[in-house]
Amino acid sequence: MRAPRAWAMRLVVVAIVLSALNLRPAITSLGALLEEVRDGLGMSGGVAGLLTSMPPLCFALFGGMAPRLARRFGPSAVVCAGMLAITAGLLIRPYAGSTAGFLAASALALMGIAVSNVLMPVIVKRWFPDRVGSMTGLYSMAVALGTAAAAAVSVPMTDALGGNWQSGLALWAVLAAVAVVPWVPLLRDRGAAPDARGAASTAAKAPASSAGRAPAREEAAAPVRITRSRTAWALAVFFGLQATAAYITMGWMAQIFRDAGVPASTAGLLLAVTMVMGVPLAFVIPRLASRLPHQGPIVVALGVCGLAGYAGLYAAPAAGAWAWALLLGIANCAFPLALTMVGMRARTGVGVAQLSAFAQSTGYLISIPGPILVGVLYQSSGSWGLPIALMTGLMIPQMVVGVLAGRNRTVEDEAAR
Repeated sequence: MRAPRAWAMRLVVVAIVLSALNLRPAITSLGALLEEVRDGLGMSGGVAGLLTSMPPLCFALFGGMAPRLARRFGPSAVVCAGMLAITAGLLIRPYAGSTAGFLAASALALMGIAVSNVLMPVIVKRWFPDRVGSMTGLYSMAVALGTAAAAAVSVPMTDALGGNWQSGLALWAVLAAVAVVPWVPLLRDRGAAPDARGAASTAAKAPASSAGRAPAREEAAAPVRITRSRTAWALAVFFGLQATAAYITMGWMAQIFRDAGVPASTAGLLLAVTMVMGVPLAFVIPRLASRLPHQGPIVVALGVCGLAGYAGLYAAPAAGAWAWALLLGIANCAFPLALTMVGMRARTGVGVAQLSAFAQSTGYLISIPGPILVGVLYQSSGSWGLPIALMTGLMIPQMVVGVLAGRNRTVEDEAAR
């Protein structure tokens, strides 16, 4: 490929940042306005729980399509189409007029997020092979910023629009539409995605120890029989349980605070605080984890923060709201830790790709029932006691399997036994 022109490089940076900003607002803006959406559509607690479980389901189903689509149409074209899908989904869903229409439009937006989430790191590797670390850091910060901003400003924007939740949700389609624009001149970029589906995801979230290095040639190695590795299964379950906690938090935490008497705008800010904790800790935790032979102590420390946050939500949700938001934000940083362990628990590039694909696809499937069950328990009991007990209970096995996944061993060695 010819050396890209300077204007094209700058355009790609803008496109990556704008796209990354759009990878979570569809989820966290809905979490901040869930009560208004439920009232407006007459949505039951069970259906609301289904709605909060849609992100991991769509990521598991549609994310796997991305590499194949990229090989056929080019990654830039697929991400551009993804941004268009997000724009259409966010614009349609508030005005769909029914719960079924709202769910369908949400699925359209999440499909766009799923394929973009997988392919943007591929574009980073293609355009910035010698700056993978710095560009991935920029991309990660933009994702966190979009996540936190949608949680923080959705309610104030809705209030400024006269309390119309439809307009408050639909406004996020404007940001997605803006993200389409810089991709249009890049549609001729037909570079193929990596052959391994997991390689794209792994490249997106490489641990800090590999940041800044140009991608190396993949080792010639036989495929690993990944399902024979106990560490792979432990890591997959750990990934699934931390994702369960994250999607319950994004979907329901603001509502927990609101039901405790916290104003809606403040509840949105509390959710934003929880989400924004991932920005600095996403840099610190991988670097610390990569220096330890066993990541179990970090798993336990994050789990203890989660247990303390859930205990606070149960005992004094309003009085200590800011403390609980901070503690749960720290606990949610099990996500970058899980991604770091993916890179550390495999010795070869082929093993990393297989482990990443296995852990993430299995983990997202595991995470689907959690938010639904929270909605059912809340509706049936009329309080948050049972849902919080469920969240607390899930933290214990998360710590156990995280300690098992953090042991100093590789999936290649286990699979060969």
